[in-house]
Formats: sequence, structure tokens, C-alpha cells
Amino acid sequence: MRTLISRRGLLLAAGAAALAAGTRRAQAQPGVDSWPQFRRNPHLDGVSPVRLPPQLKVLWTHEAGESVESSAAIVGGRVHVGVRGTGLVALDLQTGARVWTHKIDGEGIGESSPAVTGGLAYVGDLDGALHAVDAATGKLLWRHATGTEVKSSPVVSDGVVMIGSYDNKLHARDAKTGAARWSCETEGPVHGTPAVVDGLAWVTGCDARLRGIRVQDGSVVRTVDSGGYTAASPAVAAGVAYYGTFDNEVLAVDLATGKLLWRYEPARKFPFYSSAALFAGKVLLGGRDKHVHALDQKTGQPAWTFATRARVESSPAVAGGHVYIGSGDGSLYVLAAQTGAVVQQVELGAPISASPAIAAGRLVVGTQDGRVVALG
Repeated sequence: MRTLISRRGLLLAAGAAALAAGTRRAQAQPGVDSWPQFRRNPHLDGVSPVRLPPQLKVLWTHEAGESVESSAAIVGGRVHVGVRGTGLVALDLQTGARVWTHKIDGEGIGESSPAVTGGLAYVGDLDGALHAVDAATGKLLWRHATGTEVKSSPVVSDGVVMIGSYDNKLHARDAKTGAARWSCETEGPVHGTPAVVDGLAWVTGCDARLRGIRVQDGSVVRTVDSGGYTAASPAVAAGVAYYGTFDNEVLAVDLATGKLLWRYEPARKFPFYSSAALFAGKVLLGGRDKHVHALDQKTGQPAWTFATRARVESSPAVAGGHVYIGSGDGSLYVLAAQTGAVVQQVELGAPISASPAIAAGRLVVGTQDGRVVALG
């Protein structure tokens, strides 16, 4: 027995060392003219190097028809975004004119946000399918049906596209052909989007678990108890994952050890649905308590909070030292990242649960009354 325990300990130590090294290596970043997926990059930090004008103005509005809860992907001068009851649409970034529509029968697209890479656009729908379409034309290339609705957003890494489903699985398909690679079964719906860092996909779940899963074979290398149902996606930096839960907490988890580094629980007990942005030593996210929260990244202590007039389910985008975030009160807020001071409040006239995407000097966001709006 002593030999088995010693050997297991060595294996765990080696695995932890590998995880620590892997999660601390630098990740490739998209260019300034693109925001190719939910939260912009595979580790989901929500930060863009673009600097927007000091005061935003509406440049164009596209009438999409039905609610836009999907967050946009911006690649090649086009905006790709999902629409309820319609499907995936591509718009010209400069004018807002529709370039193509990939029609999806049924309920269309809810919160799933497209990922655009390698000439393909991927997105999940509310009837449970993952679609891969030609990004130039919108033509369907392949389709994979999961067991039920998809609200997770796809992430592509090492030739594999991954997406969560309410069938309690994280699905992985060959990004080019759609051929099955693997599926990882959990104990609850997978609402969140996986953060991918050095060959490992870190995904939260409604079973109150954070899992580290190998992209190439689907094997689970670590499981962490989050203590509560989790719909938000993790943001990862320097080997630590940050995410909020429906148990009214924000957590920081060391991925190499699975150790909880800190937890933050505000005075008002409301769930966190928004995914975090990581910028300048701060964890920034919205809460259903109607507030935007900024926490110290090392300690979890509150740096500032900002009150809106309705719950905040939108995930923040950060650019030029400013935080851009929508609220259910119909406003897009621009806040100073260091202090939380209001730089600008843009009234868009309908609840905003989608998250802003920023590229090429423009911010694009959808509204629940069926509009896609570009500001700059």
C-alpha cells in the first residue's frame, strides 16, 4: 500500500507541475482588427488592444428581427452574430449591411456566440446543433446534433472545436470535417464556454464542477468543486481561473493544484451570470445584483463597484483602460477600469445581455429588441 500511495503521489506531483508550467505559458493573441470568438481569445480574458474614441457614437444599427443575445465575432471586416428565430448572420463591419444569412430552423441561436477561424464560422443553436459554415458565403459545411439545447459558445484549438450542451456533455469534433473526436460527460448541463490554455480545456458546469480536459483525447486531468451551479465561463491568467457562481460567489482557483485561492461574496446575495474580464490586476464582471464588480486579482478584495438600474448579465470587454458592459436597463456603460468612474452611458433602448465585441476601432453589441449596434 505504501508503494502505491508513493507512486500516486509522484504522479500527482508531476501532473501538477505540468499544469503549472502549461497554464503560465503565453497564449497567441488575435490581431487588433479581430475579435474572433466569445471573450476574444481562448483563455477568455475579454481584453482588446484597440483604443476606442473617448466618446462613443452610434455608427449604424442593423435590424436583425428577433432578440440578439449572442455576442459578435469580428473577423475579416465582418460581424458574425447569432439571432433568435433566424440563425447566423454576417454583416459588413463598416456599414452594417447584411452579407449573408445561415438560416436555422426552429428557435435559432440564443446565447451561443460564433467562433470564426480558418475560413469557417462555428455556432450552436437552441435546438441542440453545432453548425460549421463557410465564413465567406454562410453555406453549411457540416452539422453535429447534441442531445438538447446549446447556449455555450464554441472554441477551436489544435484542430478541434469544442462546445457545451445541456445534454450534460462537452462535445469535441474535428474542426474541418465535423468527425467525432470525443465527448466528456458531466453531471449537469454545460452552459459555459471552455477556456483553453496549452492543450487543456477548462470548463465550468451546472454540476458545480470546474474540469480540466485534454483537448486531444477528452481525458479529465482535474476536477474542482465550485460549491455552486455555474453558468459563467472561466477566465484564465497565470495558471488561475476566475469565475462567478449561482451561489453568489466569485472564485479564484489555482489550476495546477485545484486549490481555492480566494472567494468573494458581495453583501447582496445574487448570482453571477456574467463572465469575467482580467485587466491590470483586476477581475471585472457583472452581477444580477445590478452592479459591476471590480476585484483585486490577487486577493479578491473589492476595488470598486458600480450600480446600474437592472441586473448585469453582459460580460465586460476592456479596451484602452475602459470597461464596456451592457445592462438589463438598456444602457451600454463605459467605466474607468481603475476607479469605476463613469466615462459615458449610451442608452440603446432595450435590455443588453449580449457582450460587447471590440475590433478595428469599433464596438459591436446586440440588444434584446432585435438590433445589432456598432459604435465608434
